[in-house]
Amino acid sequence: MADRIPELVIAALGTLKVRGVFMPLFAAFGPEPIRARVEIGRPRVLVTTQSLYRRKVATIRERLASIEHVMLVRDEAGSLPAGTIDFHEALAAADDAFTIPATAADDPALLHFTSGTTGTPKGAIHVHEAVVAHHATGLLALDLHPDDVFWCTADPGWVTGTSYGIIAPLTCGVTSILDAGEFDAERWYGILKQQRVTVWYTAPTAIRMMMRLGADLARQFDTSRLRFLASVGEPLNPEAVIWGREAFGHMFHDNWWQTETGGIMIANVAALPIRPGSMGKPLPGIDAAIVERGPDGRIGEVIEPLAQGEIAIRPGWPSMFRGYWNDPARYAACFADGWYLTGDLARRDRQGYFWFVGRKDDVIKTSGHLVGPFEVESLLLEHEAVAEAGVIGKPDESAHEIVKAFVSLKPGFEADAALEKDLLGFARKRLGAAIAPKEIAFVASLPRTRSGKIMRRLLKARELGLPEGDLSTLEPDAAGVKP
Repeated sequence: MADRIPELVIAALGTLKVRGVFMPLFAAFGPEPIRARVEIGRPRVLVTTQSLYRRKVATIRERLASIEHVMLVRDEAGSLPAGTIDFHEALAAADDAFTIPATAADDPALLHFTSGTTGTPKGAIHVHEAVVAHHATGLLALDLHPDDVFWCTADPGWVTGTSYGIIAPLTCGVTSILDAGEFDAERWYGILKQQRVTVWYTAPTAIRMMMRLGADLARQFDTSRLRFLASVGEPLNPEAVIWGREAFGHMFHDNWWQTETGGIMIANVAALPIRPGSMGKPLPGIDAAIVERGPDGRIGEVIEPLAQGEIAIRPGWPSMFRGYWNDPARYAACFADGWYLTGDLARRDRQGYFWFVGRKDDVIKTSGHLVGPFEVESLLLEHEAVAEAGVIGKPDESAHEIVKAFVSLKPGFEADAALEKDLLGFARKRLGAAIAPKEIAFVASLPRTRSGKIMRRLLKARELGLPEGDLSTLEPDAAGVKP
């Protein structure tokens, strides 16, 4: 748990070398999210900064029963708290020689948490063999070359920041940029320019925020070294994919994976044409399919092109999670009839590209139709006034559910009845009456996780006055609190 990048990388690699389990925690977590994850993972050693310990750990230290050692990186004046260890002093005192113990491919290595819908977070365990997938997907999906300067903008406290901010660039032998600062478009453009970044892996939320400020701002910075742009965290709308070419001279390559898959599974790779709005195709060695549960309860493949179903993957890839920490029943429920069931719905076209529809829990059932929120959100983003959109199903007596959209606007547009009417008509004309939103609400911003995913279940909970569930992965403004 750190906002000091060099020390975090040292802690990560040191943990792996001693055959420990590396369990990164996001530095912006408050005391309760930290406590919840520590109670699940039961780590023995905590590495963090002096200031983070004081603000977030000291008040709950007695409740963190599993932690035996606390190592602190100095970033404040004054002595360290009693019972803690100076990180750099311990590092300086360590022997230069160390023999890595014999390590098996299936030894536990990484524990990453993914947010629970209503209950506790889930801890997905990955093994040392996962490095094979991190390396291969860095080459295949991110097109990393030895002379690249690579920037993955994900915080190392998340699975993307560990897998593709630390491990993949090291194994692929590329120069890697790690940045602990908050998003600021001009600062980010400055990093791209000053560090001469060639491959950039970022999140849809950041891209849409840059789009809101316009391509002219991006063109004020020399980013001509960029040759490959990729996105992760949530499906990237077609408009954002194409905007990359306007701002940087290259379209964004979207890809798909989960905390549970441990690495990229489906991608728009450099060797194939980009289909804006598509997740791409399964990477070599990944057996992915669209499946559905038949009348007999068994899982079967959906062969018909563009038919909707659940994304499923044949188990066996190196970075597949090997369990939810201390929750075997939850893990077993993810598998059926020889498939890992992802919970994500998609369609596959005749050329083999996958197109995201939504999470199973997010799909809207309205007047006998199944509506994927992503399709509606993408359409709304084509309107000149819309910066972001989130879509949910709202209970309705006659239609079962109606489509309701929450919209944040670009600067210069006013949230009034005239714009609401215009948006409703725009969507109805383009999507048809069955799919178009029946209601639109204007919001200043949408609740998102820090990895960029719109929290539709939170929009729905707030709309219906239901429990909001785990908010620990939310951006602070979206959760209504500051870290």
